[in-house]
Amino acid sequence: MRTHTRRGRHRIKLYESKQTDTHDTHASNDEVSSEIPLFDRLEWNLEFFRSVFDHSSDVIFHDFRILDGRDAVIIYIDVLSDTKLIDSDILSPLTKAENPFKESVPTLSLEAIAKDYITISSTQQVRTFSDAIRMIVKETNVLLLVDHEAGALALCAGGGEDRGIQEPNTEAVIRGPREGFNESVRTSLSLLRRRLRTEHFKIENLEVGKYTKTKVKICYIEGIVEPGVVEEVRTRLNRIEIDGIIDSGYIEELIEDNAYSPFPQVQNTERPDVVTAALLEGKVSIMTDGSPFALIVPCNLWGAIQASEDYYERYMIANAIRFLRYGFLFINLYLPSLYVAITTFHQELLPEKALLSIAAAREVTPFPAVVEAFIMEITFEALREAGVRLPKTVGSTISIVGALVIGQAAVQAGIVSAPMVIVVSITGIGSFVIPRYNFAITLRLLRFPMILLAAFLGIFGVVVGTLAIVIHLSGLRSFGVPYLSPVSPFTKGGMKDVMIRVPQWAMQLRPRQTSKLNLRRQTDATRPRNRMPGLPKRKPQS
Repeated sequence: MRTHTRRGRHRIKLYESKQTDTHDTHASNDEVSSEIPLFDRLEWNLEFFRSVFDHSSDVIFHDFRILDGRDAVIIYIDVLSDTKLIDSDILSPLTKAENPFKESVPTLSLEAIAKDYITISSTQQVRTFSDAIRMIVKETNVLLLVDHEAGALALCAGGGEDRGIQEPNTEAVIRGPREGFNESVRTSLSLLRRRLRTEHFKIENLEVGKYTKTKVKICYIEGIVEPGVVEEVRTRLNRIEIDGIIDSGYIEELIEDNAYSPFPQVQNTERPDVVTAALLEGKVSIMTDGSPFALIVPCNLWGAIQASEDYYERYMIANAIRFLRYGFLFINLYLPSLYVAITTFHQELLPEKALLSIAAAREVTPFPAVVEAFIMEITFEALREAGVRLPKTVGSTISIVGALVIGQAAVQAGIVSAPMVIVVSITGIGSFVIPRYNFAITLRLLRFPMILLAAFLGIFGVVVGTLAIVIHLSGLRSFGVPYLSPVSPFTKGGMKDVMIRVPQWAMQLRPRQTSKLNLRRQTDATRPRNRMPGLPKRKPQS
């Protein structure tokens, strides 16, 4: 007995020494202890697991005796497990409470326990310490250890509190689904499964993060997506070596093509209908446990102007709203810089009355137009950020009242002119019209260098800034797809959903850049007809 105990402790010390030696080399438990199997003595296994989970008060060790008289232990994390499910589906079937007459029961193997007694649907046998630890720290597993069994059972008994399904705050719509993803990747995937009831919808599992072991899901539709895009997503996710992933924003920054570009190369969304539409176009979605935002790759510039509601309203209404967005996109980027350029260098471009009005308003201001623009832009951005960080009950009120009060006070004090307040206000409104928040921030940042170019070079500086942006966008790619496609390179069929959206029945093909294998999305039979088929034509009355 002493020899066996000494052997078990020696193997535990060997494991701990390997952990210490490889801690600085970023090695995981799987790489270090995969060769160390579980013991066939319960006390040796418990000694190991108690040393691993020392000072972890939420890890529960529950001792009991199974029907054949042997000692057993279940190990689980209290805050991540459903204790009612553990009592009803694990403990009750295996304890002597189910054997009131104490009938003799033959020795039960792990296979027999999983097949005949455990009523949980998902069970898995583990044979090594590394696999056992990984199953315990996962949010859905309970580890069952039985004396004289050189193995263990991992049982799915997930629980804990999750945020309910709510309407997304960042992508509100008038018409469309009201449900959005939450922090549980399991719940988020269920929302996608409800919309894609096909065996071609595939979900691949990954774990990213040395300590967080964050679950990452790769979602795509087989037969539509390009296999090369899926393989590229796998490659970029597998090469991530980091301590932890807290949100999908970590992954977005680690897998994008150009890390120094201000333009987002990965689309993020809280809406399952947006992800479903992207998957049907041959794109890939990346879901991260703990984050309500799903990532979509590849993406392009025009997707930042499109909202999900564009496809739920009639195409004429959607096109009118889309033209409004494009107009305010240019206003958001160019209006302050054009105002600075015209008032500083090109006054002849203004009508006489407008020029006199602006000159009278700026007569009392001590600063040039570029300084006025920077003062008002920075103040407006600070008010907007304060409105986001403050509690919702007072945030919007303070941002609106602050803008009115500060703007009026600045004009009366002669620090800035009234036309500049109007220009900055219209520009701020234009930034809220853009559906994608990360793209709107990009335009807000680009306004400042455009204002500087306009202040030094006038209209020529605005043209130079525009050319620089276009050249940068022309060379930008998202997972191999040109950022300006289908405009550059030009694809005639892809232009049906760029500046305008043609009717649904006219978009018979998918985007060629993301779904070359399966271009046809619908047939010509979906085109509306003037009369029902099969009915005879009405004869004209005499």
